[in-house]
Amino acid sequence: MEEEIKRFLKATDLKEGHPTEAERQIPPPPPESPVPQDARVLRLPEPGLLPDKEVNFLEMIEMRASVREYSDKELTLQELSFLLWCTQGVKMALENGGTMRTVPSAGARHAFETYLLVHRVEGIPAGLYRFLALGHALLPIANGEEADEALLPCFKAQNMVKNSAVTFLWCADYRRMNHRFGPRSARYIYLDAGHVCQNLYLAAYTHRMGVCAVGAFDDGPLNAALGLDGENDFAVYGATVGKVI
Repeated sequence: MEEEIKRFLKATDLKEGHPTEAERQIPPPPPESPVPQDARVLRLPEPGLLPDKEVNFLEMIEMRASVREYSDKELTLQELSFLLWCTQGVKMALENGGTMRTVPSAGARHAFETYLLVHRVEGIPAGLYRFLALGHALLPIANGEEADEALLPCFKAQNMVKNSAVTFLWCADYRRMNHRFGPRSARYIYLDAGHVCQNLYLAAYTHRMGVCAVGAFDDGPLNAALGLDGENDFAVYGATVGKVI
């Protein structure tokens, strides 16, 4: 085992140590990053507006696969809304600063903010957006050309990201998890990323969309392009999505 992994496991071991912020009764951070007061957000349609699909669960599990090539068809706004709900939809806000969502998270902390690099979604200009989970809406950040110029060079699989209808990027607010779990937070954040991405795979399959998880990116430039500091806020995982050819 490499020394770096040994140090990580030791540093995040579940043991008695300094009390966490929660144990010291420090108020929790908000469950969502702030939105500028003058921001014009795009409200998403209710995800339930899509027609119901009868799904054979065992077949869906067996047929799950990464799809790296996509057609040039657009996703509908309803389909994007559905995928966002299935991956980070908020079912209930909790008094302790947590939220109950459509995916599990350690202590209901849900540290992720979802960023979207949109190329082909009906009714949405290409560009970079942040999903506002509490209001089920999108916050525009950058236009398409500007977003592609900043983000595409950060990925090893640039063509796959460029040719996707939309790329999901899950970025952690470490403070949300750290408030409850301290040093152990790093483990839980990466476990939570797997829960979220698997939900995306399964939800997309039910409506003939393909997904490929993306973990090969240059952290520093990607964090900078997203406006993240790389310490308290940082990119963790991503996935490309598009209509199946």
